[in-house]
Amino acid sequence: MKQVIVVGGGAGGMMAAYSAAIHGASVTLLEQNEKLGKKIYITGKGRCNLCNASDDPEVFFQNVRMNQKFMYSAFYQWDNKAVMELFEKAGCPLKTERGDRVFPVSDHSSDVIGALKRLLGRENVKVMLGSRVKEILFDGNDERSFQGIRLDTGELIKGDACIIATGGLSYPSTGSTGDGYRFASEAGHEIVTMSPGLVPLETKEDWPKEVMGLSLKNVSLKMIRGKKTLYDGFGEMMFTHFGVTGPLVLSASGFYDDKKKEEETKLIIDLKPALDQQQLDKRLIREFEANRSKLFKNSLGSLFPSKLIPVMVRLSGIDPEKKCAEIGKQERQRFAELIKALPLKVKGTRDFDEAIITKGGVGIKKINPSTMESRLVHGLFFAGEVMDLDAMTGGFNLQIAWSTGYLAGKSAASTTEDDFNGCKNEQ
Repeated sequence: MKQVIVVGGGAGGMMAAYSAAIHGASVTLLEQNEKLGKKIYITGKGRCNLCNASDDPEVFFQNVRMNQKFMYSAFYQWDNKAVMELFEKAGCPLKTERGDRVFPVSDHSSDVIGALKRLLGRENVKVMLGSRVKEILFDGNDERSFQGIRLDTGELIKGDACIIATGGLSYPSTGSTGDGYRFASEAGHEIVTMSPGLVPLETKEDWPKEVMGLSLKNVSLKMIRGKKTLYDGFGEMMFTHFGVTGPLVLSASGFYDDKKKEEETKLIIDLKPALDQQQLDKRLIREFEANRSKLFKNSLGSLFPSKLIPVMVRLSGIDPEKKCAEIGKQERQRFAELIKALPLKVKGTRDFDEAIITKGGVGIKKINPSTMESRLVHGLFFAGEVMDLDAMTGGFNLQIAWSTGYLAGKSAASTTEDDFNGCKNEQ
């Protein structure tokens, strides 16, 4: 029976431990926190969007932002349907909401963690909490192989295979220390520069502070750099004291490149996406006609939330004290253009403590996508966010964790040295 050690008790680690166990290994799961699944607990504001229910596999691959092809083998071996079936059978009933987002019926992420813990218990996985790994040990030969791990207490645990599932740098309060990158680097793996992903955006303009806390629903948002549209989405967003956040903004942030700050990146908000420019102009004509004797600043209650009105009045350039009957055609049409394209300049992203995921990580060129095994060290595997893989919101990042975790666990339980030697030089 193979002895498999999993480092990290998050989504990828727990799935990897379960998979290794059902494929015949004796499994030890090491977690430095006092409990498993701390990041799962806060995912989706505590509701946990654990995957996406789309029947079309292409939906998953289209939503993987980095290294899509690397995910083919993992996803097709353990796809969204397999994930949903496993959780249902483990006593976590699921429901599907808008955008095919899958949540526990209870809306409690703790039920997802509970299901995983039951699966681990059922398969006799040994869970060691409060156990921080200091180093991963390899033999000294040219063709290295995994030997064991040493905890920071000095305790040595030997094993046949190790799965690094330590997560990224996002939400450091959940224990994301970046240890996995150090372990991978010591094994010879390239580490792709990390940056916050699915993260709120800071704006150069200060006016979002005036409307902080205001949510906009059913709006369109574009992210533009130069003449190139990087992102175009529809949904919900919110203003904050530093800029903007919410589902639309988090999705758009995946396309923001901090390295290209010299090229100005803009957000363009369409406040009335259901109306084209002509229809909106006719709407404004009706509004101004109905409020002929009112001052412009007092006539917009049916168009915008009250918090946003002073901002829109100021940005319009129209005299707030002007009566609606006196507003000219050019002023009205410029106002319609503002409503359809409210601009904000992006200053940058918030930090890792507000990011849902980490972009970058262990480079995938030296990881075998068919097994998740290192091409450099026999018996060393990777799962989840520690790798240079990231996706859009909608359950796709957790799907990466489930799929890579399952494949890494299965492979760790069964892959031989001959398999490793046969694949290590593939690119």
